[in-house]
Amino acid sequence: MSGHGSPALTIAGAGRGLRVAVVASSWHEVIMDALVAGALRALAEAGVEQPAVIRVPGSFELPVACARLAGRYDALVALGVVIRGGTPHFEYVCQAATLGLTDVAVRTGVPIGFGVLTCDNEAQAIDRAGLAGSREDKGYEAAAAAIATAALVRGMG
Repeated sequence: MSGHGSPALTIAGAGRGLRVAVVASSWHEVIMDALVAGALRALAEAGVEQPAVIRVPGSFELPVACARLAGRYDALVALGVVIRGGTPHFEYVCQAATLGLTDVAVRTGVPIGFGVLTCDNEAQAIDRAGLAGSREDKGYEAAAAAIATAALVRGMG
């Protein structure tokens, strides 16, 4: 399981005063809604007030939206799901989203919590979406990572 060995992040109150946007794709609505709900739970726990939620068509569009938002927010949470099909499309979208989001974070210095599920099938995505019975909540984890990193960066001055 991918969650094995993950760090225990303490985020309670760490997001006070931070401006945060959740940027989420629209494909696989039930999974995406659960990822967004998990991210919003983490942000509430961290003390983030009124996080923005912006929906984009798919995971491929996450980097461009995050690039436009980076100057207005202290942290971003990018959420998406890409499920392997029978063509190379999966690899192209996963690589574009990963490299694009990495570029935005490094270029702008704005932390981006990476919550893009890259799964072989829908059952794997459901198991990571934070739904009832899911073993993981990647929306929560991505938001917690963004807050923890934003707090660290803020402390660096």
